[in-house]
Amino acid sequence: MSTKQALLQPIEVGGMKLSNRVWMAPMTRSRANNEENAPFDIHVKYYEQRASSGLIITEGSQISKKAVGYVNTPGIHSKAQVEGWKKVTEAVHAKGGHIFIQLWHVGRISHPDFHNGELPHAPSAINPNSKSYTPEGFKETVTPKEMTLEDIKQTIQDFKNGAKNAMEAGFDGVEIHSSNGYLLHQFFNNSSNQRTDEYGGSIENRAKILFEVIDAIKEVMPENRIGVRLNPSLHGAFGMEADEETIPTFDYIVSRLNDYDLSYLHLSEPFTDVSEISYLESNIAKRYRPMFKGTLVINNNFDQESGNKVIEEGLADAVAFGKPFISNPDLPKRFEENVPLAEWDQDTFYTPGEKGYTDYPSLKESKVG
Repeated sequence: MSTKQALLQPIEVGGMKLSNRVWMAPMTRSRANNEENAPFDIHVKYYEQRASSGLIITEGSQISKKAVGYVNTPGIHSKAQVEGWKKVTEAVHAKGGHIFIQLWHVGRISHPDFHNGELPHAPSAINPNSKSYTPEGFKETVTPKEMTLEDIKQTIQDFKNGAKNAMEAGFDGVEIHSSNGYLLHQFFNNSSNQRTDEYGGSIENRAKILFEVIDAIKEVMPENRIGVRLNPSLHGAFGMEADEETIPTFDYIVSRLNDYDLSYLHLSEPFTDVSEISYLESNIAKRYRPMFKGTLVINNNFDQESGNKVIEEGLADAVAFGKPFISNPDLPKRFEENVPLAEWDQDTFYTPGEKGYTDYPSLKESKVG
């Protein structure tokens, strides 16, 4: 198969000329097993191996100590973390690649073990009844602390500082993680936000924090290097329960994002079957492509065929691939040559060390082998 595939066409995003539309989705890999939770040599190798992606979006990286909710995840709030990421971006750029960092605050999907016994922060004191992956293994989540207005202001500042640190570390841009049941998504949703102040109640109030985060970040970096990730039909996962206001909330958010010169909007198709739920949307790209005027990236269980198709149909501009990039570091090359993909080992997704992380061979290496 030739490079005439839609996935292999170049695309310009945020003034960057990207070589293809096969993007690497953000994936938690839990390899930052050091006191600083800083990236180190195996992160450099991992991302460098995948530099042929049109755009790499890194694993979620916490913007503060309060943002942590999973063991061994890297951050972007300390000097050591910035220095670690700097080596990653230099390696990716040396291979001609582009890389954004995903800015992350998990909110209530955390545990007091990460916070010296203090409660995690959330829009409201509502337990997601989920699990947090702590240094001692999975533990049940707790009822979080409802954030004060001061806490919210500090969190917005933390997102801004994370973006500033990302620029210092040499990233091409940032993706705001407002998806998958984490902090910003918790503000959007009635089941997790029952505030009665300016950040609760109406759709506009519940979405307010996202736009304040964008406004803060664009003070320290170009607006066209900011991406936003959303998961509109998330239901029954990560502690989130959707309702009749869920899709209207995301319609409002997506429409308002047109007021910004964003790098892209990154959307997920539903994680579970929502076709029987009348108030949820089963076809996310189809719904939001006409609504969003900028670059739209779609994600979740796409393969080569469906990825090419969604672009050919005009429903997305690029596709973010997750698990296929774990076991196929040169995924665009494999699509170009139309070869079968290597299988991933799910048992090593979150385990420290190189096994299942940097030891998957490239197509060239596997042919030699």
